[in-house]
Amino acid sequence: MYFGICGCCGPLRPRYKRLVDNIFPEDPKDGLSKSDMEKLTFYAVSAPEKLDRIGAYLAERLSRDVVRHRYGYVVIAMEALDQLLMACHSQSIKPFVESFLHMVAKLLESREPDLQVLGTNSFVKFANIEEDTPSYHRRYDFFVSQFSAMCHSTHEDTETRTRIRVAGIKGLQGVVRKTVNDELQAIIWEPQHMDKLIPSMLFNMQDSEDLDSTPSVAGQDGEENPAALAESCFRELLGRAAYGNMNNNLNAAFAVSCFRIIMYSIQAQHSHHVIQQVLNHLDTHNKNTPRVRAGIVQVLLETVAIAAKGSVGPTVLEVFNTLLKHLRMSVDFELGESSRRNSNISVSSGRGKESEERIVQNAIIQTIGFFGGNLPDYQRAEVMMFIMGKVPSPCGLITSRCDNSAHTFLSLPQVTSGFKSKSMAAALPPPFLDPLFSISLMEDSELRQLVLEILHNIIDRHDNRAKLRGIRYKVIIPNVAALKIKREKISKQDVAFMKKHGQQLYRHIYLGSKEEDNVHKNFELLFTTLAILTIELANEEVVIDLIRLAIALQDMALANEENMPMFIRCGIMALVAAYLNFLSQMIANPPFCQHISKVIELRNLDAPYLLPEHIFRDKCPIPESLDKEDRLLYFQTADMTECLAGPGYNAERLSIPYVPQVTDEDRLTRRKSFVDTISLQVDIMSNSLPDKVDTTGLEEQEREKRRQVMEKFQKAPFEEIAAHCESKANMLHDRLAQIFELTIRPPPSPSGVVSISAGHTQHQSVPVYEMKFPDLCVY
Repeated sequence: MYFGICGCCGPLRPRYKRLVDNIFPEDPKDGLSKSDMEKLTFYAVSAPEKLDRIGAYLAERLSRDVVRHRYGYVVIAMEALDQLLMACHSQSIKPFVESFLHMVAKLLESREPDLQVLGTNSFVKFANIEEDTPSYHRRYDFFVSQFSAMCHSTHEDTETRTRIRVAGIKGLQGVVRKTVNDELQAIIWEPQHMDKLIPSMLFNMQDSEDLDSTPSVAGQDGEENPAALAESCFRELLGRAAYGNMNNNLNAAFAVSCFRIIMYSIQAQHSHHVIQQVLNHLDTHNKNTPRVRAGIVQVLLETVAIAAKGSVGPTVLEVFNTLLKHLRMSVDFELGESSRRNSNISVSSGRGKESEERIVQNAIIQTIGFFGGNLPDYQRAEVMMFIMGKVPSPCGLITSRCDNSAHTFLSLPQVTSGFKSKSMAAALPPPFLDPLFSISLMEDSELRQLVLEILHNIIDRHDNRAKLRGIRYKVIIPNVAALKIKREKISKQDVAFMKKHGQQLYRHIYLGSKEEDNVHKNFELLFTTLAILTIELANEEVVIDLIRLAIALQDMALANEENMPMFIRCGIMALVAAYLNFLSQMIANPPFCQHISKVIELRNLDAPYLLPEHIFRDKCPIPESLDKEDRLLYFQTADMTECLAGPGYNAERLSIPYVPQVTDEDRLTRRKSFVDTISLQVDIMSNSLPDKVDTTGLEEQEREKRRQVMEKFQKAPFEEIAAHCESKANMLHDRLAQIFELTIRPPPSPSGVVSISAGHTQHQSVPVYEMKFPDLCVY
């Protein structure tokens, strides 16, 4: 009887346990029993309240099998769990999920790679299930940590290591997918999780030799390629990130390739936030090594390259302000290193440090230029003014390219590249134009080149520069019409701009041509400047002014009042020839073209050094002097006046010599203009003439001088007359100030000397016996 009772106990076991036991065969190699698994699944679906017990019992068996190393049964248990998860979607599944995650954790904690991969695959399947209701208490901290650790696997076997890393990446991807759509799982974006997840992605991405080729690898075998899979997961993570979660995503990623992925993956409206984070990182590391700072700036450049044409937010000027601040800091570091090197550091180590700082500076300048060059025109105009505002006045501040202001200025060519404004007055306002021209007077030839390039970027609105390049060899253009120059009729606004600022432009071309350190590129850019002015801003009046300027340049080279080197004199002659050849064809005046061509042909035969094809070649023979008497080699004012006589041009103005206006720049800098020098010589000579001199010749000269002045005031343009009178008034003011400085002295007073200190008037008594009187006052 007792035997019968004991034999009946087997069927008394709960049904769910019997159904679970039945799915396990005697030999694990036989695998999961499909028929018994179908019975278990049907029972779970029919009685969902039993799911939690089924899960607990499966977890108990799996834990026992893991401890006993019965891995075949472990695989069967996980397969059963996966099928139950896929089949059951009721609210009762949540307790079952807890048991499931507990079993996955057991597998991940195991040191067996096969079990870790098995647990990961089950978790990924679970992550793809959309649950009906959110989970209030479930956390994935353990899984983030464990999967991140798997991503950094250092298993000695390469194949096994790759499997574990791929499993870890898939697991992290599963965590992201499972949590980002669950409002209650926002904890995944917290720093403690991102600091594990992001480095795990980057660690595997860096193993790829060429990230650009990763997509093709991923397409062939992406499931088993850690680099490709990590990049895919990284993109998915960034694509799912909301605005408030961007900070934690960016803290760990600073490689250029990674930020490309970031910028292409996040939502477009968040682009400026990424830029802000990189700027903050640059501020944090402002005292780090040059290599680190240059790397951060390079990342910023790549980031800006993608974001500049999109939404950059209201932080445009802040970006430039931060970059300019770091540019000044880098220059200060370089100068500080240079001074320390002179005292106690070896030359070799100092040069290395200096070159590293130059890398930082070049990266910043490139970034500023690229960012500004891709902004909309209205923002670019603001940036141009902002950068120019950072350049100090030219009172001896910009003397070398090591200066902060010089480095700040170097970014403007790229910022202005491609800038097109309908009105020159809007593109070149006085607060921008005046300091720009001031820099063009500096001794550094490369800075002067930059000024001209900036002017070209702004004035050349029809992209004609590329057709005009090549002054070294092909500047005497035989057929300008073949260049297909694009131009439009000059607007009224531009006519007004030239009336107001034309003299400034001519003056700086004139002064820039005679610099002793000019090279062929300076003359090439000067020719391009004259040509672009002719194309974009020249009406009949401006054409006459430009011809007068060319004649003045020729006369300056011939007279050589300032003892210029022969190469500079010949370069000016070549510049004039190239420009007049271009201008004559642009205005399509046959007699004018014939005169210019005749002079150029004679130069080819007798004085090739006066043409750009020859003087700008290497080892061109330079003459010892220029023959002023050979009039056929030079462009004659009378001949050009005759050619241009007729409707359209006021050719009589050509007889009025061009004289550059004198401005405050001549007093602020150490330079003296040609007019100042002549004025001083005349003053000195007139004051040093002896008393007994024959004044007949002087009277004739005085009458001729009066006649020239009257003619000038009758025929010269108003702007030139105003500039001349203003310069005379300024010179007079300066002379009076010097006289007052020398002559006016406060007389001594017995009652005391009045002094003001701290806002209060004080009297200091001077004894009579200490006062010094002139001898005539003492008796």
